[in-house]
Amino acid sequence: MSTLCPPSRRNWSRAAWISAAVAAMVGLALAAPEAFAHGVSDKDKLYIQSVSGVHALPYAYLGAKHMVTGYDHLLFLFGVIFFLYRLKDVVRYVTLFAVGHSITLLLGVLLNIHASPYIVDAIIGLSVVYKGFDNLGGFERLLGFEPNPRAAVLIFGFFHGFGLATKIQELAFSREGLLGNLISFNVGVEIGQFLALSMILIAMTFWRQTASFGRSAVFANGALMCAGFVLIGYQLSGLLQVTPS
Repeated sequence: MSTLCPPSRRNWSRAAWISAAVAAMVGLALAAPEAFAHGVSDKDKLYIQSVSGVHALPYAYLGAKHMVTGYDHLLFLFGVIFFLYRLKDVVRYVTLFAVGHSITLLLGVLLNIHASPYIVDAIIGLSVVYKGFDNLGGFERLLGFEPNPRAAVLIFGFFHGFGLATKIQELAFSREGLLGNLISFNVGVEIGQFLALSMILIAMTFWRQTASFGRSAVFANGALMCAGFVLIGYQLSGLLQVTPS
């Protein structure tokens, strides 16, 4: 059994599973169509486009800001650590995500690798759906197998990093000092990730101590799937709008 899955999950009642499905469907029906994955703000775009050379601290700040406000990343990581109770397991999985995120962010920009940001962001939304479904035991119960959780986190980490790379490539930035700025940005991303995850873990520690955690965990992961579907839907609708008929 995966370390992501608590033993009690096998004993969830049929009613609990139906409740999770209903929670996801209701959330989808009520979700605002304007929900979308974050990008680079206009103010940050102007700054990036106006400077040249290495600016380590400003880029580190931009990276930290990106992660703290990057709810698509945080939703995925929330799902990843949802059933991780040991700190070493949290560190192991978050490190895998950071490695994947860093590789594609750096290589995507440095090698000028292009892809549709809508498709990449839709896959990022899919990663959120995947974690909610996995946490609910969907693969094991409905499909009879479980994907390798570590490989999944690393692979989806590649897409999360490439998602940001596609956004950075849209900017008319200076390539002077590019490597230093990207490294600084990525350091900031990891700092922001550490800060955000620390707050999430503190909140989850108190939540796990409540008697209702087992029941609310079903609804939480149903809502996680809902959020992922909303992100996918928004990105696919954006892709259709820019695709010639």
